[in-house]
Amino acid sequence: MDPRTKHLLTAQPLPLLARLATPSTVAFFIQGSVSLTEVWFIGQLGETPLAAIALAFPLLMLTQTLSGGAIGGAVAASIARSLGAGDAPRAERLIWHALAVAIGGAMLILIIFLIGGEAFLRFLGGTGEVLVQSYAYASILLSAGVSLWLVGILTAVFRGTGEMQFPAQMMVLNAIIQIPLSGCLILGWAGAPQLGIIGAALSAIIAATVVCVPLLLRLIFSKGSVSLRRSAMRFSKIDFGDILRVALPASLSPVLTVSTVLVLTAFVATFGEAALAGYGIGSRVEFLIIPLVFGLGSAMTSLVGISIGAANAERAEQVARVGGTTAGLIAGSVGLILALFPDTWISVFTDAPEVHEAAKGYIQIVGPFFFFHGIGLSLYFASQGASAMLWPVIATILRLLVAATAAYTFAFTLEFGLAGIYVAAAAAMALYATVIAVAINRGAWRISIQTGPIKERQTAER
Repeated sequence: MDPRTKHLLTAQPLPLLARLATPSTVAFFIQGSVSLTEVWFIGQLGETPLAAIALAFPLLMLTQTLSGGAIGGAVAASIARSLGAGDAPRAERLIWHALAVAIGGAMLILIIFLIGGEAFLRFLGGTGEVLVQSYAYASILLSAGVSLWLVGILTAVFRGTGEMQFPAQMMVLNAIIQIPLSGCLILGWAGAPQLGIIGAALSAIIAATVVCVPLLLRLIFSKGSVSLRRSAMRFSKIDFGDILRVALPASLSPVLTVSTVLVLTAFVATFGEAALAGYGIGSRVEFLIIPLVFGLGSAMTSLVGISIGAANAERAEQVARVGGTTAGLIAGSVGLILALFPDTWISVFTDAPEVHEAAKGYIQIVGPFFFFHGIGLSLYFASQGASAMLWPVIATILRLLVAATAAYTFAFTLEFGLAGIYVAAAAAMALYATVIAVAINRGAWRISIQTGPIKERQTAER
């Protein structure tokens, strides 16, 4: 076992998590601010483009949460477990399997969109010019989505080894490229063509493509725990299975999460374009919480994966308790501050009164519940490290059911309007975190050690 892996298994959880998570948290926060910056750029174009980007936002969210979160987390977890078990050669083989999964995932999402994308956006309430602009944005973004997927997967490889600083630097580089490029292509800065919402999609693709280059080069010439060696390019069902065993159920979670967003978006759309635009601003702010927690969650994935690989469930659960509490406090603090002072930051994105009120209502109701959002999201990533995704999936299903039924009941049956939808979203958020936390506390991860992929691989080797 290499010295880095040994240190990750023995150091105190809180300072270790802080050290590992800080670079990623800063980087993910900066990356998340790109999304808000784009909203500001698009807001300068008027209410229709703002509603269009809100309509397409679930698709962007799905791409990022699948590549960097669900499948990326599965990759990081598989590599971490292999290193925890002292099997570095297998970790290197897993890199090639991860790249294959990234390319396949991007192509699958594109095919699905080409078949049913327009109908999907119509289902969400898209009509007229809002539908036209939203479809154009999503078409460009997903057509070149391989770059976005590769960035998510390659950074996950580094996180799986416990190396957080370099992928964080690459995410900052992505933001440095994308923000001014978005200004140029969306608003026509520096003599560039003013492409509107299409410019937002192009800037994301260009930035991701550029960042892929140093990520690949660093991995090829790495002198660390693992590197991208041609000699390790041997594909097997067992190695694909180790990734997909976590990736497939983990992918259900963001798909169901996006489904929750879709249902709520469809309900909100019935209240008009202004309500949809305001909800889009509010949900983008919620999306900013994801990068804040993602940094901590990524560190938890690595530490839990290494601990499970070493058959140390107590260590893994300790990391979950410390990390989950910290994530909840961070996200909850941000949500509370936003809820207490909504007018200050909402006015940055829009000066339309109806849009402003819709965004304000969302953040005032949902913002304080970001505490649960932080806990649930961090424990979702940690569960990937443990290769124990049953309860996160169950929690996500329950969140979808509660959000949909409660939103319809509160908004339309009881006639609470938009506020009813927002209350339902908050309640579903709290339920999600509670279910996962209780499951881990009752020993869900200890079962994974006894029946998980490492145990199966050891049995097969005998």
